Amino acid sequence: MNTGQTVLTIAAMFLLSVLILRFNTTLLSTSSVMLDTKFGVLGVSLATSIIEEASEKAFDSATDTTAISDINDLTYPAFLGPAPGETYELFNDIDDFNRFTKIDSTMPSAVFTISCRVTYVDPDNLEVPSYHKTWCKKITVTVTSPSMPDTIRMSSVYSYWYFR
Repeated sequence: MNTGQTVLTIAAMFLLSVLILRFNTTLLSTSSVMLDTKFGVLGVSLATSIIEEASEKAFDSATDTTAISDINDLTYPAFLGPAPGETYELFNDIDDFNRFTKIDSTMPSAVFTISCRVTYVDPDNLEVPSYHKTWCKKITVTVTSPSMPDTIRMSSVYSYWYFR
């Protein structure tokens, strides 16, 4: 083997090494993106489940068994949350989810922390919490995980309508 063939062989080995390194880098970044996407979908599913569960509950503890027409019968904003002794399994209205936190470790790939906040909102501006009673409540569900680079936050607004 002469010097020219040796140089060509070294150049070919160098090109092969660069290609293998580039392939492995691409493969690793693709795997990372796939895992981030997987955790994101799982987080959105968990948040949606909590929102759907809350939507099945009464608007307020005052509307649990009967209809009301006086806004003063609703729970005061400072008292939104579960009644003393009321646990997650016994939640009966939307505002019971206020300050609710749940750690979900049922997934084999990650541990998720789910937290909720329920506030009254003004129908004219659903983004700003209202510190007085209204016929609209907003639930905001936040899902975090050490395995996810982002925080997932989803909201839904529930209104109470009374027809005579």
